[in-house]
Amino acid sequence: MPLPEVAEPVFPTAKLDQVTDAQLAAYANLIYGRTGIRISPQKKMLLSNRLRRRLRETGIADFGEYYRHLKQQKPNSPEWDAFLQEITTHETYLFRDEAQWRWISNVFLVQCAALARSGKMARSLRIWSAACSTGDEATTMACCIAACLPSFGDWRIRILGTDIGAGAVAQASAAVFGERAVRLVPEQYRRRFFTKAKDANVWRAKPVLTDMLEFRRHNLLDPIREAPFDLVFLKNVLIYFDGASKQRVVDNVRGAILPGGLLVAGAAEGVASMIRDFTRIQPWLFHKNPPTAKGA
Repeated sequence: MPLPEVAEPVFPTAKLDQVTDAQLAAYANLIYGRTGIRISPQKKMLLSNRLRRRLRETGIADFGEYYRHLKQQKPNSPEWDAFLQEITTHETYLFRDEAQWRWISNVFLVQCAALARSGKMARSLRIWSAACSTGDEATTMACCIAACLPSFGDWRIRILGTDIGAGAVAQASAAVFGERAVRLVPEQYRRRFFTKAKDANVWRAKPVLTDMLEFRRHNLLDPIREAPFDLVFLKNVLIYFDGASKQRVVDNVRGAILPGGLLVAGAAEGVASMIRDFTRIQPWLFHKNPPTAKGA
């Protein structure tokens, strides 16, 4: 449920270095009401820093004026999206959490290919990168699959990345990454799957990757229409939600995974205590149990 209503704060007109407690409560209530994201009192300095960036970008004089401006914006407006990106963005890069990608390449994809050869699995994969940010995770998944070709050459593969922010989705769709984002990409993958721009220090994903990828906006508090999926990534996002919203997100993700499918989650995000009908294989990996036969 949303935070209790906070009276419209009386904001001083002078520009401050840091939001007051009343301002923090007002912003937190607005953010939670629209997104389910909880801003704790401990995030006061972080929110202040992010707000100052929006003041500079918009030319708005102070926190109070910006709050009033933001409250008038629709959830799909460019300024609301820019603000949301400021408060939720964290560093992301390709092949983050290397051990997980080794497992994807050396175990998961190998097993999928073997099951398909034996007729126990259709030649298709549906994968969802929830809270995909700028698309690094989804693009890494595409790299792993492309590296296994021709094993997956005749498969129907769809990797969907979703994020609440339009700016993140646009950047993910552009499939362009800076040097820092590709620093862990194996050199042979860079040469095979990316093209370096001649006039900038960026790398663009080739069609062999982008043909598998699709990105769109989605709020994790809502069920996703493209379900079900064989594999879902839910990482580095539950930290933004309170207990009730976390459970709602986990329930939506749980319902989007096929029986026998897999969930890759952040090891420290507490998914194990919130998810039913899954077996924990690794601290970060969960297998959705097939339905129990009636009468068993």
